[in-house]
Amino acid sequence: MQIAFLAHDIREPFKEYDRPTPFFNPGVEALLVGFANFPEVEVHMISCTQQPMRAPEKLAERVWYHSLHVPKIGWLRTGYQGCIRAVRRKLREIQPDIAHGYGTERDCALSAIFSGFPNVVSIQGNMAELARLNRPRIGSYLWLTARLENFTMRRTPGVICNSIYTENLVRPRAHKTWLVYPALLPAFLEPVPDHQPGKQSCTLLNVGVISPRKRQLELLDVAESLHRRGLKFEFWFVGRATEHDPYTRAFLERLKPMEAAGFVRYLGRLSFEELLRTYDSADGMIHFSAEEAFGLNVAEALARNLKFFGSQVGGIVEIAQDVPGAELFAKDNWAGLTDAIARWIAQGHPCPSAAHQLMHARYHPQTVARQHMAIYQEVLSVQKR
Repeated sequence: MQIAFLAHDIREPFKEYDRPTPFFNPGVEALLVGFANFPEVEVHMISCTQQPMRAPEKLAERVWYHSLHVPKIGWLRTGYQGCIRAVRRKLREIQPDIAHGYGTERDCALSAIFSGFPNVVSIQGNMAELARLNRPRIGSYLWLTARLENFTMRRTPGVICNSIYTENLVRPRAHKTWLVYPALLPAFLEPVPDHQPGKQSCTLLNVGVISPRKRQLELLDVAESLHRRGLKFEFWFVGRATEHDPYTRAFLERLKPMEAAGFVRYLGRLSFEELLRTYDSADGMIHFSAEEAFGLNVAEALARNLKFFGSQVGGIVEIAQDVPGAELFAKDNWAGLTDAIARWIAQGHPCPSAAHQLMHARYHPQTVARQHMAIYQEVLSVQKR
């Protein structure tokens, strides 16, 4: 089977045009690892970019990469017409069995439905729901993307949803839905080093783009409250910060005295290897988003046996289900969150031991790839009738 996989090369949104090799959403990277277990599968990764970029012809033995240069006029301002046409031209050369558009944030899902080939779409973030919650101005990126998502949902044979929460949002707009959780990269599923029980200070971790939805600025209030109680801890924040964004500027300014006091650190963007080491150096993970389609970093942290505190929203609820010691709170229950963290620190901040096994069983790349293969076969069988 030949699969055309349309996904964002993250060098494009980060404008890292000089970086020599492409990289993708971790769920995509993990899925490619899973596909490697199927010798009958060939994957053609296709990404549109606004600047020409260097790229290898192949990413793995049976994984080809195609970087398509599309000038800026062919992107959102024209409904991604340039991307759609470039992808169609490339797919006519490849002649895949199926086209899979990963995500409605940009061009990928639209390019899949207009590809001229059997197709499916994956939801990564719920753009229409985010627009409903945030009420963006007419003509803005989020306003337009929400409408393009609705347009796409009605025109694809089916949508792969990353959580029950997402599936409930998508089902009224789609012909068919499938629930498939994202895969974790194999490194997160390797044996976990022992945490150091009883050490005097503990390390708390938050991972995610600095943004109002992830609410890192509000978590600084939690950190300050814990510090005033005399508890010994460090709170590390990891994630990309866009300094021209007002929320990000407020976060960076607010944490300065806390960094000086030694109980908060902002580590910025980390490489994959640095992130894995950071997970294994921490004791607990706090992820208190206002909305979350899935929350892959939550699954990553639990796969490394971190204690978890989170908001009771979206896919977070599904990830934390049956995980020993995981604590969830209503999304605005800041007092409950703060008190629970304080109790845990005072009790010696113990870490779970069985979370790793649960994440291994649920989110292994081979398991997730097998589910995708079954979906592709189902779509193709319907197309042949």
